[in-house]
Amino acid sequence: MIVLLCLVLVVLIAYLVIKLHPPLGARATAADRIKLESSVNRHGGKFVYPLPTPMNMPPGTMLKVMGEMIKGSPNRKPRGAVPMNRLGPRQLKDRQTQAIWFGHSAFLLKLGGLTLLLDPMFGKAPSPFPFIGGKRYGGKLPFDIDELPEIDAVILSHDHYDHLDYGSIRKLRGKVKQFIVPLGVGAHLVRWGIARDRIVEADWWDELAYEGLKLACAPARHFSGRSVNDRYATLWCSWVIESEEARIYFSGDSGYGPHFKQIGEKYGPFDLTLMECGQYDTRWHLIHMLPEETVQAHQDVGGKLMLPIHWGAFTLALHDWTDPIERVLKAAAASGVTVTTPRIGQSVPIGSSNYPSDKWWK
Repeated sequence: MIVLLCLVLVVLIAYLVIKLHPPLGARATAADRIKLESSVNRHGGKFVYPLPTPMNMPPGTMLKVMGEMIKGSPNRKPRGAVPMNRLGPRQLKDRQTQAIWFGHSAFLLKLGGLTLLLDPMFGKAPSPFPFIGGKRYGGKLPFDIDELPEIDAVILSHDHYDHLDYGSIRKLRGKVKQFIVPLGVGAHLVRWGIARDRIVEADWWDELAYEGLKLACAPARHFSGRSVNDRYATLWCSWVIESEEARIYFSGDSGYGPHFKQIGEKYGPFDLTLMECGQYDTRWHLIHMLPEETVQAHQDVGGKLMLPIHWGAFTLALHDWTDPIERVLKAAAASGVTVTTPRIGQSVPIGSSNYPSDKWWK
């Protein structure tokens, strides 16, 4: 009887946490589900990529991965502080056409006279419980959120914790005019206090106009989910962002696939690509590109200058923390691809031949 009561208590606590813990997000309302179910990219109540993209590993492989994670490696994280450029209010308000990387996939983008944030994960750990999980290298950002200027739009690629962070959104919500997100992600934001009329949701190949910008929600080969039993419930995507000055491609998270050539044919070439290159493994390469595939994807979309992302802030895979950028640079050199390697907080002028190329991680 005592064992049974303990099990009931554990189940009850888990249920309450899932229902009441805000970082876990929210499910779509009945009205939202009507819109979701009308998407041509949704089948059997789930969003799907056109090609098979299996996620499940055999139990033996899963146990091996868990063992490798627990064992750790001295090179999976930096041994000292990660170099970064401190940004003050003056630099943050600079209206020059530029991209400023904040580590992982977070960016401040100045384009068309607007200030945009891409996947602004500014928290200490990509987890619903920030006191656990892999911590941000160095534990800090090159700025304080209070120092950010008014943000014209936050653009999100999907709802995973390393891209959509509850604490960051709560701190930013008073500064942001508009949130532009893939289908279904708006429900999380509404739960976190964002008015529905400040949220625009898009499906793959939807084209939007915002304050002089042209945006297109484009495919990615990945998945979604923040809680129990909600994998594939919301859409994930990449983004095309275009102004009169420049055309940008933001890959979000993605495995390699034919969608890159389709995007290039429809929207390329691009002055700058922000391309995922980290947190990969051959065992899950269908959802996270290998660095050599990153270079190929950049070529597929017709990129001129590539800025590798999804590395430099968190350890979410088994490779050494510098492997992504080293492998990208090697593959890029072999293919004649131009790569910029800014420090966290360092500006990359868009459309200029004067871009950062220092190997600061060494």
